[in-house]
Amino acid sequence: MSWQDDAGRDLVRSFGDRMALFVRGEGAYLWDADDRRYLDFLAGIAVNSLGHAHPVFVQAIARQAATLAHVSNYFATPPQLELAARLKRLAGTGDSGRVYFGNSGAEANEAAFKLARLHGGADKPRILALTDAFHGRTMGTLALTGKPYMQAPFLPMTPGVEFIDSTIEALEAALDDRVAALFVEPIKGEAGVVELPEGFLQAARALTEAHGALLIIDEIQTGAGRTGEWFAFQHAGITPDAITVAKGIGGGFPIGALITFGHASDLFYPGTHGSTFGGNALGTAVSSAVLGEIEDEGLVRNAAERGQQLRESIVALDSPLVAGCRGRGLLIGVGLRHPVAKAIVAAAQEHGLIINAPNDETIRLVPALNIGDAEVDEFLQLFGASLRTVEDALVLDAAPREAGA
Repeated sequence: MSWQDDAGRDLVRSFGDRMALFVRGEGAYLWDADDRRYLDFLAGIAVNSLGHAHPVFVQAIARQAATLAHVSNYFATPPQLELAARLKRLAGTGDSGRVYFGNSGAEANEAAFKLARLHGGADKPRILALTDAFHGRTMGTLALTGKPYMQAPFLPMTPGVEFIDSTIEALEAALDDRVAALFVEPIKGEAGVVELPEGFLQAARALTEAHGALLIIDEIQTGAGRTGEWFAFQHAGITPDAITVAKGIGGGFPIGALITFGHASDLFYPGTHGSTFGGNALGTAVSSAVLGEIEDEGLVRNAAERGQQLRESIVALDSPLVAGCRGRGLLIGVGLRHPVAKAIVAAAQEHGLIINAPNDETIRLVPALNIGDAEVDEFLQLFGASLRTVEDALVLDAAPREAGA
């Protein structure tokens, strides 16, 4: 029996077939069960901000686990308070901000959904979200996810959510005084790293304020410095009412959070929401250590600089498959001229490179924030070889068959 057989027998099928069996990691590299090394430019889907087995991450887990791991939310712990204060400072909430801790991005967005309901009450039953956005797979967050094919097996959805196009015109047409909240991904990662139109967030802020609606920004994939700012909304120079974060804030440890600003900070009251494990001492200590390392080592700036370097270098490969690059910082979408993204991902794995295809015409790159010249150079070599492998296969497929073949 192989590990593939074990996985097929014992694991639920919702993720499909696993692509490899990884047994260890270090820095930007992974090793499989055959001790083959791979350059990891997926980083657990924008999770492993410091790469694999970073000493700060490892030491934080060991130190806190030997001290105090969990006491429930009937009590506070120093790591929980430290992380809450750090997140407020990085997000720029001011003294009015508050933090709710969960265990994942979906839990953070569930909390945000309930926040919107508390704000809206009976007078504001409408919640707006964007078409093709992704906010999670729980029943609540799936209702916010503008992908009908994902919702179809689980209908009916939680009512009250309406989807609009990602245009300022659609915002202006949809927002009125009956809207409780607008949910926005500043860059749609699962849609193929699709950026919002210029001025969209500024317009969203102005319109939600005018109509008394909350502006809730999903920073689960874009936060923790990935786009070259601590949070992507900061590129637009606005202040939202709430943001949701997860993935990179834990560097590999499962943790999520809802961070509120101003009036939104007073909406929750005792009994309206909770989580047994959310905000436990172990998770918050690790997250604070990870964010501290990102801050101390200037990795937000590194994400901006390395992202620019990668985008320019990928275009310079001059592959006939590559249409261009989009995204910010180290959240990069490589647009393709043909629907061959899955073939490129498979070829990359054969060449020792881990990347991702959110759709048939996009490659997503979300490496660790601390990559340097060596990792960028190796990536370009491996990615270039992967592109050529697929280019050669396309030429072969397009070649006319000889007579009698």
